[in-house]
Amino acid sequence: MVIDKPADWTSHDVVAKVRKILRTRRVGHTGTLDPFATGVLVVCVNRATRLVQYLTGDDKEYVATMRLGFATDTGDFTGEALSPITDASQITSEQMREALNQFRGRIRQIPPMYSAKKIGGVRLHELARRGEEVERQPVEIEIKELELLPDSQVLDSHSGSARTQEFSFRVVCTAGTYVRTLAEDIGKRLGVGAHLISLRRTRAGSSRLSEAVTLEQLSELVEQGRLAEVLTQMADAVELPEMILSEEECKAVGHGRSIRRTGTWQAGSLSKLCDGERNLLAIAEFNAENSVWRPRAVLIEQPN
Repeated sequence: MVIDKPADWTSHDVVAKVRKILRTRRVGHTGTLDPFATGVLVVCVNRATRLVQYLTGDDKEYVATMRLGFATDTGDFTGEALSPITDASQITSEQMREALNQFRGRIRQIPPMYSAKKIGGVRLHELARRGEEVERQPVEIEIKELELLPDSQVLDSHSGSARTQEFSFRVVCTAGTYVRTLAEDIGKRLGVGAHLISLRRTRAGSSRLSEAVTLEQLSELVEQGRLAEVLTQMADAVELPEMILSEEECKAVGHGRSIRRTGTWQAGSLSKLCDGERNLLAIAEFNAENSVWRPRAVLIEQPN
């Protein structure tokens, strides 16, 4: 299912609430959102939790608003300013578009200290809150789409004559991209500090904001016995090639056994194995040496 995460909730908070609403412990999410961020949080329930590892790497889409004029220690409005405000009121939309052009495609990004990334088994945000900063290696990401949205505005900063300016943008990026860091780097390109003041995830893989429900709506649907209306079919959630199996193959896969198929697949390729009604039975990996598909995660157990 797709939850519209509210602001000031951690992704863990959302999972805990869904567990309470559905009265099950088997709940997991497929990609952390910052507490101040809102929008798409894909939640897997019960047997579908076996799919989490195949969903975390999906592309993400966000709509964000950045404030130019000063940077913060967290990269967003919840942090402390790192420097006095620089007047950013003269930066034009055309200059912003030119700056955005420099960030499309494959780029390298240094993960922020205020993030869930682990170094030496410790999450970076835990070190940051202790006042520690450690060296982080740049990570290659890909910005697939990046466009300026038409709602920028200049704001008084209440600090002399300096004024901040806000620009909104839409970005489609690979998993592991920090939009806060992207905003900071765009600001550096323009010669000013920058930080995010809003971040809304509008898509994660094939899951879109239009499919999302709030936690309040989820609770109401459960009370009304209408939970099925917001459950995403497992076969639709995973963006992998699909293979429809025969009845005998379905039985074999249900027991965790490999099936033999000839083809030109590369070794290590992954596929969704489904029955004739597109019920997802398993995620399988192709073994080229023996021309078999070996189930890596079995989702539906078949009767003996």
